[in-house]
Amino acid sequence: MYGDPLLPPDFVSLPHANRDAPKGGSITLANTGSFDSLNPYIQKGNVPWQLRFLTHESLMGRNRGEPFALYGLLAESIETDEARTWVEFTLRPEATFSDGSPVTVEDVIWSYETLGTQGHGRYRSLWDQIESLEQTGERKVKFTFNADNRELALLAGMRPILQKAQWEGKDFAAATINDVPIGSGAYVISDFEAARSVTLTRNPDYWGADINFMRGTFNFDEITIDFYGDGDVVFEAFKAGDVSAIREFNAETWASQYDFPRAAAGDVVKTEIAHQKPSGITGFVMNTRRAPFDDWRVREALITAFNFEYINDTLTGGAQPRITSYFSNSPLAMEPGPAKGRVAELLAPFNGNLLPGVMEGYEMPQSDGTLRNRAGLRRALALMEEAGWTTQNGKLSDADGNPLTFTILLDQQRTEDRAIADLYTQALTQMGITVDTDLVDGAQFTARTSTFDFDMTYHRRAMSLSPGNEQFFYWGSEAADQEGTPNLMGAKDPAIDAMIETMLAATSREESIAATRALDRLLTAGRYVVPFWQFTTGRIAHIAEMKYPDVIPIYGDGPDWMPQFWWYEE
Repeated sequence: MYGDPLLPPDFVSLPHANRDAPKGGSITLANTGSFDSLNPYIQKGNVPWQLRFLTHESLMGRNRGEPFALYGLLAESIETDEARTWVEFTLRPEATFSDGSPVTVEDVIWSYETLGTQGHGRYRSLWDQIESLEQTGERKVKFTFNADNRELALLAGMRPILQKAQWEGKDFAAATINDVPIGSGAYVISDFEAARSVTLTRNPDYWGADINFMRGTFNFDEITIDFYGDGDVVFEAFKAGDVSAIREFNAETWASQYDFPRAAAGDVVKTEIAHQKPSGITGFVMNTRRAPFDDWRVREALITAFNFEYINDTLTGGAQPRITSYFSNSPLAMEPGPAKGRVAELLAPFNGNLLPGVMEGYEMPQSDGTLRNRAGLRRALALMEEAGWTTQNGKLSDADGNPLTFTILLDQQRTEDRAIADLYTQALTQMGITVDTDLVDGAQFTARTSTFDFDMTYHRRAMSLSPGNEQFFYWGSEAADQEGTPNLMGAKDPAIDAMIETMLAATSREESIAATRALDRLLTAGRYVVPFWQFTTGRIAHIAEMKYPDVIPIYGDGPDWMPQFWWYEE
């Protein structure tokens, strides 16, 4: 994106890959809930999330130790002009799909058009910014863009390439569970049982095994993904040896519950991997499309009523720090205090319409750590009164006497979210607010959040060190009205849109950082989410036979890192 890539053209392997890693072994991973689709590229259905990283490839791939840089994968070379108004890829002649057929320019063009018009919502934005897509040689394909957006030349290399011939005469958007997309990746789906299990087998004829970008990766012969009712059942299955590895997100559980016999015998290893990724946002998101969440004072009151210090101490032993902004734990995070320098300049044109805290600085409310949190609840009630809500007959009610009631929508498989909601609801009840918890299965949860059918719900949005076009999809104004987007809060703010546009037009890393910090201020002071704690360290418990490289990249604990860079060794 800026300057030159870190790795030279003749690099032998990625720095964090073990080029001598042995191939072999089988592992079993665990998901909660169920699945009814094996096509991760359409809006319909619940899909094992791992499939996107294992079965398909894109024209370019990411070096996990280097933000904002991509390297050739299906493409052997990339050309672009200085202004990034177009980009041309040359396909590798040896690239093939898992059935042995070559990856062609026709497949590339069909994939981009189909994903952009019939695929999951995450693919629509790029397609709308492509002016033309044409074959310019036997193995060459050229994208010309209609927007001033330097990141498009990189994004054009990051879409999955599917096989056109597989879908001739079929409705791609309505694919059934038996319509398993054919990809060029290292793994193929060799077996599955709907809602229960998927088995992926490493393709012995995988075309890319010896190219530098893939050397030392995808080492397991077989990866099975089993599905369980909830996290507690997964933990019991891991203790019994039915699951090979799990991630632990609770520091208190990590410290106290991993002394079971297989761990004591050395059959299970606890691995901690620090990372430098932004915190992202994790918490209860409020749907501003609905009253009273369209009032920032109500949202601030509900954030203030969330007794983080007590809840954190109760559920994690106080071991995990709170999320303080969407990009906290990274150089992209907004700086404390008033906006200054380039950040203030970018926000200045919107100053008359900004919420309190954007220019002055915003910090998360703190409680006294006690169960009753009287001072915090008093502050919350004062904010509610300012917004027109008063206590009438023990209930917080509006001017017409209508009591405030709302529902927290939760996935019943996520037991920790339920525990947080229970403690939070106790505080809201003390304020005179009636709160119901609606527990639904994974399919209903996905369907309702995708259509914005909720008052408040759990939301997790990871962020990267190279934010770009996806920010429009996360909280751009257009995404607020587009079902299936992650803009669950319904953010519609011209200032947010402008900061994202500035980020994309930036020609220097410094300008990009300033725009991101300004965006962080708008999102945080927008008070859209009641934030939980962040995860600055990845905690992975795994069988002793699973090994990982000595070099840990900045994205080292990402969910797709284990199946791609780890290996099995007796």
